[in-house]
Amino acid sequence: MADVRDDVLGAFDGERPPDRALIDDCVHCGFCLPSCPTYVLWGEEMDSPRGRIHLMKQGLDGAPLSDEMVGHFDACLGCLACVTACPSGVRYDELIDQTRVQVERRHPRTRAERAVRGAVFALFPYPRRLRVLRGPLALYRRVGLDRLGRKLSRHLPAALATMEELAPVIRRAPRLPARVAARGPRRAVVGLLTGCVQAAFFGQVGAATARVLAREGCDVVVPRGQGCCGALSGHSGRRSEAARFARATIDTFDAAGVDFVVTDSAGCGSAMKEYAELLPDDPRAARFAARTRDVTELLVELGPVAPRHPVRRTVAYHDACHLAHAQRIRSAPRELLRGIPGLTLVEPAEADLCCGSAGVYNLLEPEPARELGDRKAERIRATGADLLVAGNPGCLLQITAALRRAGTELPTAHTVELLDASLRGPAR
Repeated sequence: MADVRDDVLGAFDGERPPDRALIDDCVHCGFCLPSCPTYVLWGEEMDSPRGRIHLMKQGLDGAPLSDEMVGHFDACLGCLACVTACPSGVRYDELIDQTRVQVERRHPRTRAERAVRGAVFALFPYPRRLRVLRGPLALYRRVGLDRLGRKLSRHLPAALATMEELAPVIRRAPRLPARVAARGPRRAVVGLLTGCVQAAFFGQVGAATARVLAREGCDVVVPRGQGCCGALSGHSGRRSEAARFARATIDTFDAAGVDFVVTDSAGCGSAMKEYAELLPDDPRAARFAARTRDVTELLVELGPVAPRHPVRRTVAYHDACHLAHAQRIRSAPRELLRGIPGLTLVEPAEADLCCGSAGVYNLLEPEPARELGDRKAERIRATGADLLVAGNPGCLLQITAALRRAGTELPTAHTVELLDASLRGPAR
């Protein structure tokens, strides 16, 4: 446990505790309840947004930061569907972020929890470390050990079993050059965030993003040496670690001299747009946040210029929470998909309910994550789609694993991969 400040206010210390004014905005109306994944699963008041806000208030009023209280905070996915649903505009996103920083600083984790969290945060925010795993994972699948692993997974600790189940298929992806020139007249110069998990295991998505942006008139700059944007750390209460990653990201893209910073990962875009709150004393942070765009957002802003070719698929589109709720981007990906000739877009039921990925939530809280993944897979299967599309790598891994458990091998793709296929046209 980190050092605890002396000015303790019950559960919380005096360094940025949950904001009482924001807590008081909640009138406990209950509109958030059907939007909250854990409340939908369990029907437990303390595992709803208003219940957790009540716990925050108790903590400010002197209640201790007990294991039970922390368990309810940990169970929150941070999906922010409640923020979208709230008629009073309660900033639950700020409250849960403030609370998680307090929990990480003040709550003594068990040895097992420390081991899992230590391993997760020593690995996932570091693209080079993740790339080292590519070879062993490819071999693991090639010799059939993945089938054995699935049989033995019930005997593994929950986090390890989940890692085994989520392990992606390793695909070859071209190494992106430092700059990809615009096709035709240049309309913008954009910097591409390659990300951590995205770079290591979804390199084909980054390549597709660069091709699409170039065809739509953008010079694409891919800065060398870029690292994690801080999303995983920031959304898990590791504020100082997230700030360190954020400053490095700002340094990298400021030096690149670009008009926009583009990401094809919903969680990354959400975190980068919050840099001003994470780094309030750095005037660069607000400027950086203002020029950050999800790739679908920027493409709609610019408008299409490249011709589309038919892609005859029935596509179920999944709203990644940090795209739909945190960034409020819903229409842009659908507009791009509907602009593809021959494509039929279908909407799964309970579209606003999280799939259970939520950054590293499925590793830290595997049981509810699995329940939510299975529920999402059932809704997607019911659409009759022959392809699942989403704008976040974690969602694609989570839902693919759930579909596999249900006996369905449904192909998946990132939104920009489908757009890339349409722009490139049929293979010759």
